[in-house]
Amino acid sequence: MNPSTTPINSKPLALYSILVLALLSAVAPLATDMYLPGFPLISRDLGASAAQIQMTLTSFLVALAIGQLLIGPLSDRYGRRKPLIIGTSLAIVAGALCIVATDIHTLIALRALQGLGGAAGVVLARAIITDSSADEIASARLFQLMMIIGGLAPVLAPIVGTGIVTFAGWRAIFALIALLSVISLVGVFFLIKESLPQEQRTSGGVTELWTNIRSLAHNRSYVGYTLTTGFTFMVLFSYIASSPFVYQNILGFSPTAYSIAFGINASAMILGGVLSAWLVGTVGPRRLTTYGLAIMQASIILVFICVLAGAGPMIMAPAIFMTVAPIGMVLGNASALAIGQATHNAGTASALLGALQFTLGGIASPLVGLGGKYDALPMALVMVTAGLLALTSFALATPRNETLQTPVKASS
Repeated sequence: MNPSTTPINSKPLALYSILVLALLSAVAPLATDMYLPGFPLISRDLGASAAQIQMTLTSFLVALAIGQLLIGPLSDRYGRRKPLIIGTSLAIVAGALCIVATDIHTLIALRALQGLGGAAGVVLARAIITDSSADEIASARLFQLMMIIGGLAPVLAPIVGTGIVTFAGWRAIFALIALLSVISLVGVFFLIKESLPQEQRTSGGVTELWTNIRSLAHNRSYVGYTLTTGFTFMVLFSYIASSPFVYQNILGFSPTAYSIAFGINASAMILGGVLSAWLVGTVGPRRLTTYGLAIMQASIILVFICVLAGAGPMIMAPAIFMTVAPIGMVLGNASALAIGQATHNAGTASALLGALQFTLGGIASPLVGLGGKYDALPMALVMVTAGLLALTSFALATPRNETLQTPVKASS
């Protein structure tokens, strides 16, 4: 971190606080992916078309992005805790009402409110970590720990959702999401203290907000690291959206074998985060991000070659594994580096980062499906492009003499 961005509150977070923040950041991805297996049943029960069902996801994602852009700057002015409590409460009410929705238009509106409220957990968990970190190494370690706990959400949610839909129906998914939000809110009340002191809050209105946004937009390092996380998120969503078709329709995996492969890949991503959290104090977040991006892009290129050559599962599956494994390492470190550039308006910085991630992830999902159920080329093309853009963004963000700089002393 630069001297100008010295953290405002270096009191370390306890493990139980990190667990609460991880859950807060995981609820929105769970609410995004967990109910996807229930689409056919929702369509049947509510008499809705496929396009209308898709709108329940679109309204949630749009509100999630807009909510982050609103809540992040507001938290720089009013503190983290109050917006977090209000937003999570809104998500609970909207989620509970989704359980009893009787028509598709009501469900679409409630999903938008759920996304708007859920945005608070996503954006403010990152801001609180930045507020509470002594330096970028400590921040990167906390981001990695949070991702280890909460990072499984977007990759395991469809599997969990399938089980719930099979045994309890689609409404039970919204009941579980609402329950997780309640647990998060209780955790905030009792375990999360205000991390932004009164004297460090912004006092201006819309003018100051746009001043902060312009300042971040002119910060080359912030923009570069933020784009790095966004394009890496795009790689991850490309994999998530296309994996059922690639593994089962193209590679010939059974549903059980696909679930096992999916779980192995998710575990590898988490283990990458564990390794990164262990090494960041001695290796440094920039070097770890460099290594992670290099492994990811080399593996993506192998995936692309496999697709062109029509390679079988013995080569294709390990290539996908090696693509997913370093993503946890990249996202945790690059996020810490990005928000570490703006510790005095971390809410705004976190909002822009989160909105970009979900926007690029949302773009990736329909793109990888352009080739239909039996063509992996769109997935490979999106991955190659996003991976190259992530590498380029990181190279532009980091001064050449700092790219592989190793910390002199690890933060505890």
